[in-house]
Amino acid sequence: MPLVTLRQLLDEAAKGGYGVGAFNVNNMEQIQAIMEAARETKSPVIVQASRGARAYSNDNFLYHLMLAAAELYPEIPMVLHLDHGNSFETCKSAIELGFTSVMMDGSLMADGKTPSTFEYNVEVTRKVVELAHSKGVSVEGEIGTLGGIEDGHGAGGTGLEHVTDPDQAVEFVEKTGLDALAIAIGTSHGAYKFSRKPDGAVLKMDLLKEIHRRLPTTHLVMHGSSSVPKELQDIINEYGGKLKQTWGVPVEEIQLGIKNGVRKINVDTDNRLAITGAIRKVFAESPEKFDPRDYNKPAREAMHKVVAQRMVQFGQAGHAGDFQAKSLADYAEFYKVSK
Repeated sequence: MPLVTLRQLLDEAAKGGYGVGAFNVNNMEQIQAIMEAARETKSPVIVQASRGARAYSNDNFLYHLMLAAAELYPEIPMVLHLDHGNSFETCKSAIELGFTSVMMDGSLMADGKTPSTFEYNVEVTRKVVELAHSKGVSVEGEIGTLGGIEDGHGAGGTGLEHVTDPDQAVEFVEKTGLDALAIAIGTSHGAYKFSRKPDGAVLKMDLLKEIHRRLPTTHLVMHGSSSVPKELQDIINEYGGKLKQTWGVPVEEIQLGIKNGVRKINVDTDNRLAITGAIRKVFAESPEKFDPRDYNKPAREAMHKVVAQRMVQFGQAGHAGDFQAKSLADYAEFYKVSK
């Protein structure tokens, strides 16, 4: 199956009442872990690359890894998504490279750190939508800003400084015509999301429900949604790490979100923790090892295990064969007709 658009995947997820994990990639082992998990669970998948990943791996290396995945796993519908594009130019370059979906995060200025104005966000997102839709490519936008920083992108803070305003969310969707909307409900990038198990004071699920009530047909996105399991933290610390205790987004809260319009769930930190714990374990138990394969194999398997578990928990498992892929040309025509 060729690469598919985010719009098609999320439309199917909405019909089936499930969510789809979006997993970040920087290298070969990570894409292998994701695709093996997708095959094992028979799941559609969103593979995403941040600006940091594109700088680390180089666009061509990254893109050809994605093409290799599409060739080797032809039964898996796969979206190639740009995570947190910071400008029109960044999104344009991803579209030209062959990404089937882009995120224009106009909630921050082009520096990826400074919260923007609502007017700027609308203008830049709408500009990306016009270009992307003419090519059949899907667009995710964001209203409100997340806490934390990841790959040099983020406003910092706790995640509660700029939560999404439901009125602005409605206006934003109407004015931009985007395909998916990331909302800020208290989550943050990175491992240190919450200093205690999150409740309604720090994770605003009631706000999510209200946004879904007002935008019942809009695909919602939860960023910063790694669950940061204690067992993954413990493995790192057992083998020489020094993570301070932290809490992520409980899976049951994500599942509540899925029941209320969330169709895309971003997961990165959990995979980083799994990889790092596995590598530390090899180094601690077999300090004579120096072949990268000796530690990359268990790291890949540890990530595979986490991704497969999330695919089952999000409900996407078993849905890989539900639909026939539509081309970018099909979606370019779809957007033209639906204007």
